[in-house]
Amino acid sequence: LGGPTCQRPNSCRRDFIRLALALPGFNSRFRFVRLFYFFSGESKSRDRHRQGRGENGFRASAKGVGVGVLSIISMQREQRRRQTRARVPKTRSPALQQDGDSKGGKKMKYLPDLPEDIWWHIHSLMPMRDAARAACVSRTFMRSWRRHTSLTFSRKTLGVDDNVCEMDGKARDLTGKVDKIWIQHPGIGVKEVKIKFFDYKTRAYYLDRWLQIAVTPGIEELTVIPSVSKQKFNFPCSLLSEGGGNSIRCLNLYRCVFCPTVRLGLRSLTQLELFDVRITGNELACLLDNSVALQQLALMYCTKIIRLKIPSLLQRLITLEVSNCKRLQAIEIEAQCLSNFRFTSDHLVQLSFGEALQLKTLVMQCRGALCYARANIPSSLPNLETLSVYSHYEMVSTPMIGSKFPFLKHLTVVLAASPSL
Repeated sequence: LGGPTCQRPNSCRRDFIRLALALPGFNSRFRFVRLFYFFSGESKSRDRHRQGRGENGFRASAKGVGVGVLSIISMQREQRRRQTRARVPKTRSPALQQDGDSKGGKKMKYLPDLPEDIWWHIHSLMPMRDAARAACVSRTFMRSWRRHTSLTFSRKTLGVDDNVCEMDGKARDLTGKVDKIWIQHPGIGVKEVKIKFFDYKTRAYYLDRWLQIAVTPGIEELTVIPSVSKQKFNFPCSLLSEGGGNSIRCLNLYRCVFCPTVRLGLRSLTQLELFDVRITGNELACLLDNSVALQQLALMYCTKIIRLKIPSLLQRLITLEVSNCKRLQAIEIEAQCLSNFRFTSDHLVQLSFGEALQLKTLVMQCRGALCYARANIPSSLPNLETLSVYSHYEMVSTPMIGSKFPFLKHLTVVLAASPSL
């Protein structure tokens, strides 16, 4: 069968392989190879083959034997693989199972080896866009989505182009989709909320409603960045009163109106950033008086502030940044533990450091900053270690005297012909 005298050697060899594999107890590869070697006419000695058929003939015959052996091994592996698959039951991941009634009427349950809390933890580590997609295909992740602690709504996370929000039709559709997401997520357990791209004219109502859902006891970080608009969004300060803001640690408000007229509960607030926010000096003072845990304060482009006072109640305040507040005339600092202060403006204002004797880093960028630093800073800030002065439209011929700064380690002085340099 399949020997040298066979007229259809290849067909006979395949038939023999199938027959051999079908025999019960035929598991020895060595015995099968010997039989295949015999029936293919290669059971004779190597010398006889070399004499009768030559070296090339022997190599060709041996090559045919090798191919046959590989075919046998491959078929045996496939047979064992099929048997293994038949013995192992098919299971699905608990996260992809539906624990409600399916279309066929069958109810699928979770596997006991992976609790639901673990899947919820994995889901909480996903980016918001991936987490929302997973919630659409799994009821397990849907329940986890309702407990998702971090919610970021921006053009990037929602996967939209930069010009979508400028088109009224698509913007309304996008707002409706985000509103449905909020309905699915009632806000319970939310730790971080970021809303970054919404326009006031068409979405103020939705933005108010989302903030009502988001600002609940337990929230730690809140960022609201509406789109550029002539009429700024009016932030509802009442959400931060009556215990609503006691857990907030980080508050970032951009391009909105913020008028804290009531007593706010911001006992845990450690970081406050106001960018292009309409707030007066008195309103800011009311806010700071109730933020005794504040450590970082940044005020940028807040054009309504004329006089800024940092009260002594802020015993934990470390970093203060005041940038481009055009109507600002005076800054009075009484926080004793302040160590970093950065001031940027197109004009020089009256600076009073009071009891801020621990200030070690000072950065000033404004017109006339160099002369002011040389004349006033040494007496008011004796422990200063880093001083950076950026000035424009200023001519100075007298160098700064190093003996006036006994602890100064780093000094940077930059003189420019215009504010843009």
